Amino acid sequence: MREELEAKLARFQELERAMADPAVLADQLQLAKVAREHGSLARLAGTYRGFLDVERQIADLESLRQGDDEDLRTLAAAELPALEARRDAEWDALADFCGADEDADRGRCIVELRAGTGGEEAALFVRDLYDMYRRHGAERGWDVELLDASPTELGGFRELVLGVSGDGVFRLLRTESGGHRVQRVPDTEAKGRIHTSAATVAVLPEPEDVEVSLGPDDYRKDLFCASGPGGQHVNKTASAVRLTHLATGIVVQCQDEKSQHKNLAKALRVLKTRLYEHERQIEHAKRSSERKGLVGSGDRSQRIRTYNYPQNRVTDHRINENFTLDQVMGGRLGLVIDALERHSREARRQEMATTTPRPAG
Repeated sequence: MREELEAKLARFQELERAMADPAVLADQLQLAKVAREHGSLARLAGTYRGFLDVERQIADLESLRQGDDEDLRTLAAAELPALEARRDAEWDALADFCGADEDADRGRCIVELRAGTGGEEAALFVRDLYDMYRRHGAERGWDVELLDASPTELGGFRELVLGVSGDGVFRLLRTESGGHRVQRVPDTEAKGRIHTSAATVAVLPEPEDVEVSLGPDDYRKDLFCASGPGGQHVNKTASAVRLTHLATGIVVQCQDEKSQHKNLAKALRVLKTRLYEHERQIEHAKRSSERKGLVGSGDRSQRIRTYNYPQNRVTDHRINENFTLDQVMGGRLGLVIDALERHSREARRQEMATTTPRPAG
């Protein structure tokens, strides 16, 4: 863990130098990226510098306490407890910082929900997850906007893309990324047998416009008629928009609005977010800074949670803890998120304590 702290401090110092570089100052896009990362590391760097300073003071006092001068030994013994308490407090603060994502404090994110195995029942489960996030967003005071939807005949969704904005949304929702499994008796099941279906959730930080350079020549735009469950809901005009990023092959589409211009604006938001995530993963791999902690890696194929309707139970498999399904689906997702935060914080503290010997006190 000490190695991670040293690496983050070194990165912070590198960013400090970059912010004084005339070449960076002249490039608005590069400056925005550097400033955001610098800001995300500022509190950690300040805390770690303070921690190192306290360690040095404690070492000096320990040396005096072992010396021959009785007055200095008495003085050192009197000052040590306060310094040790400060060191311990900063140690705990560092445990919270370690493994933190530089995008954790973003106030906007894109949430993508997709039906997995289970056919129509999986699509209905996506609808239920959407309702859960919408209710939780209302409870938190967030703005939840539907960016794109692919509905099915029975009222489910093959895919949903949401834009969520509010205080700390990415930090609080990022642990939702992964595989979600539901166990229940479908409405279409005549014999009352329990079926297991699945959906995947991906939570991506939404960048500011200045952070992603995207021009009309960077993507291909295709227009098509919006699809739907049939009948009057099918759009007769080519208002739906599909964008293909030429360099990466990333494809997004939006068809929720009747206006082509509104669909294009939403599609550009989603494309910029996926491009930012693409670059983010490359940077994380390059610096090996993306940690796989207690709450998982966020891999969309990873099964993180089971919603068992017959037993009215939600189980989060990363912490092996159960919650009341009615409460969670009714909007109190915070019960699960808070438990994940507690377990993650404690795991980081234990890891730091076992990998870095605490200074002798």
